[in-house]
Amino acid sequence: MPRNLEEAIAEAGSPVNLLWESQTPPSVVPRVVPEFTNWRDEQLAWRRTAVIYDQSHHMVDLNIKGPDALRLISDLAVNSVANFPVDKAKQFVAVNHDGYVIGDNILFHLAEDEYHAVGIPPSINWLHYHAVTGDYDVRIWRDDNSAVRTGDPVLYRYQVQGPGALEVIRDATGEEPPKLKFFNMTTLKIAGKEVRALRHGMAGEPGFEMWGPWKDQEAVHGALLEAGKAHDLVEVGARAYHTNALESGWLPRPLPAVYTDERLADYRRWLDDKAYETVSPLGGSFHSQNIEDYYVTPYELGYGRIVSFDHEFVGREALERMEAEGKTDTRRKVTLVWNGDDVEKAYGSMFHPGPGAKFINLPMSLYDTFHFDRVEADGKVIGLSTWTGYTANERAILSLAVVDPELSEPGTEVTVVWGEDTPSSKAQVEDHVQMPIRATVQPAPIAEYARTAYRA
Repeated sequence: MPRNLEEAIAEAGSPVNLLWESQTPPSVVPRVVPEFTNWRDEQLAWRRTAVIYDQSHHMVDLNIKGPDALRLISDLAVNSVANFPVDKAKQFVAVNHDGYVIGDNILFHLAEDEYHAVGIPPSINWLHYHAVTGDYDVRIWRDDNSAVRTGDPVLYRYQVQGPGALEVIRDATGEEPPKLKFFNMTTLKIAGKEVRALRHGMAGEPGFEMWGPWKDQEAVHGALLEAGKAHDLVEVGARAYHTNALESGWLPRPLPAVYTDERLADYRRWLDDKAYETVSPLGGSFHSQNIEDYYVTPYELGYGRIVSFDHEFVGREALERMEAEGKTDTRRKVTLVWNGDDVEKAYGSMFHPGPGAKFINLPMSLYDTFHFDRVEADGKVIGLSTWTGYTANERAILSLAVVDPELSEPGTEVTVVWGEDTPSSKAQVEDHVQMPIRATVQPAPIAEYARTAYRA
């Protein structure tokens, strides 16, 4: 039996074989009920009234404390940490030595020499590995998500957002919410408990993300629900939760670029046989035996605006070379709006004899943790479609994709190929036929307010 990612790759014959045939179910939000009302009304509420998300269970927490904490972060982040005061948060983006994305998370500066990273495992693992193997004077504690952990989380984490979010916070605290800029932090008092809060929002609506020790969870959650009654606050369940990224334009699960390069061999040996990178299934209509064909650069994900060369970091030389050689505009992130008639035909095929289209789950349609569908135009592959699902706010299935620049203009028509043409043994993949589905290119985020006024 393989003991780590490196051995698992060797046993499978290639990284693609390992992930393509993984029998692990796709990643979902654990422990949160699927629906509190129904997922359509829960989606509509984050644009119409206010919602509360329970973020306590699906992400990993990594606390980093010590005199070298900022140096560790700086050595791995593509973005600058020169201006990173206490009570500020940043999006941490990490790349490998060749400039391809490993992952991202939200990094909170809690106190002098103390930072807290929250996100899905790839970028957390990367920080954790360097903290324990590098020459850094830091102490860490880690709390994995509720699919892995035994028992309750260390911290609760809730987010209240939507047009009425600030009114909910006002009633829960008994005070006017502080006027903070995006990604600034403060401390609130709710139900007599001290609550850390980040000015944030998902799907482009205003709100606060709040957290504290798990022992305060019931009191704080209850107070937020009580305050929300007057403002039609809706709890969002696990089914609707992940669809907010479709509207906010954030691509949550790029394949972590760690499966190749001898310089990362020790890291792959550090990642054990149950690591997210070892067991997560890969699938979709795009199939290549070269795992690097699934890698993306920060520029392709829209992170070029935060890449900074004011410090040394892993991958800096590669990113500088991309910029010098004009290779930062190879593909652009867009939203694809799937054609309703074609989706209806694919979905309806299950009601006719013989194999139909790959089943389209709703609201999130992914059947893999790492999902890649071909995007075609004139019979040629011009991009990759990833995060896919239905949103009642747009009355359509959307997917986030990276496509050739010349086909990235809003209104451009392309085709998404749905279903595998290289059949896998994954339990969630039934016998099916591939279906071409027309789609229209739109910006990411798709909502104009989220692209423009919200961050300002």
